[in-house]
Amino acid sequence: MPNYRRAHHGATFFFTLVTRNRLPVLSDEPVRRLLRQVIEELRVQRPFRIDAWVLLPDHLHCIWTLPESDPDYSARLGWLKKEVTKRSRLVPGMAGAARPTLWKPRFWEHMVRDEPDFAAHCDYIHFNPVKHGWARSPREWPWLTFHRFVSDGVYPESWGADEVIIPEGVGNE
Repeated sequence: MPNYRRAHHGATFFFTLVTRNRLPVLSDEPVRRLLRQVIEELRVQRPFRIDAWVLLPDHLHCIWTLPESDPDYSARLGWLKKEVTKRSRLVPGMAGAARPTLWKPRFWEHMVRDEPDFAAHCDYIHFNPVKHGWARSPREWPWLTFHRFVSDGVYPESWGADEVIIPEGVGNE
């Protein structure tokens, strides 16, 4: 089992955001750039730490730790979705650019309870590209924090090449 180490400063949450009608645009370069830019701006306005992340064509999963003084994840995610949608309309030729929103109206959240829950959700996030058939192992997928976890010694590079057991209910929030 990987050795997860993290600081405890505020509440930690697992989130899932899905595109409207599962539109597969999130891994397109213009949308990835927009998402990165919006997240960087958001972190300046309302700080949070990104503990884990995976970006797939039609959804993303992440774990964020928010400061104790500002645990309002809903406002952060609402602004993120609004800004990415608004700015994506300016990208020439982007599929779905005329749609009122890029995202499904809601998101899924789960407050991470403890270290085993954190570890299970990190495993879920990092195994997700394999689960959905986008890669044979997490190391093949470029848009996830697995690579940082390997550099930090949390996972061996070969982690996830074989089946990973995810506890029932994890990721299904």
